[in-house]
Amino acid sequence: MTKLLELKNISLYDKKDIRIKNINLIVNEGEKIALIGKSGAGKSTLISIANGSLFPNEGTVIWKDQNIKNISKKESSKIGTIWQDLSLIEELNVAQNINCGALGKHNFLWALKNLLGILDKELCQECLAAVCLPKKSIYSHISKLSGGQKKRIAIARLLRQEPEIVLGDEPFSNLDPLLSKNILNLLINEKQYFSIKIPKTILISLHQINLIHNFNRVIGMKDGRIVIDRPIKDIDQLKINSIF
Repeated sequence: MTKLLELKNISLYDKKDIRIKNINLIVNEGEKIALIGKSGAGKSTLISIANGSLFPNEGTVIWKDQNIKNISKKESSKIGTIWQDLSLIEELNVAQNINCGALGKHNFLWALKNLLGILDKELCQECLAAVCLPKKSIYSHISKLSGGQKKRIAIARLLRQEPEIVLGDEPFSNLDPLLSKNILNLLINEKQYFSIKIPKTILISLHQINLIHNFNRVIGMKDGRIVIDRPIKDIDQLKINSIF
């Protein structure tokens, strides 16, 4: 297996509490990993450290044999994240937000053109279709959309980014069960969708435990530590109960 991401001896703490303690984790290319645990277990913190947006007090994050602190903007765009707060730009329309996923691959002039109009219209529409939204939605403004629609725009933006790995912080919240299943199938099956290249590797935190059978590996967190890291075939209800 090709190692993409490694967290080595990671701890994050402040004067009041320990958020993450002694985390060691390797993510190999092609793995589909479900990250489970109670609220406050450290899942969101782990994802923020894994993508380089949060630096630990101790330990090192390695992306493809390089310290994540030292990788280029272009290389960092290969790590895609779906945040709980979505980080959409309310003042822009849907297409402009989707194109923000590709900013790491383009120069300032391209970014300026995106602000002035619609670039790569057909590709944006393909991303919308992939997340079960109508193509005409490209002209809608983010502020007019529902929470579930915004979540799907954030996932469409991620598809536009074409990362090598997807890190997801509760990406299926605000989505009904059928939509969750359809989008999860899109990510799990890693088949090219029209001209969109689906990432091969995913690490997603979940509250919907019924979805973990779609993954091939399960990581369970409790009190800032990894307490379970097993193939899905070794996960039973007793192990799940020990986390929650």
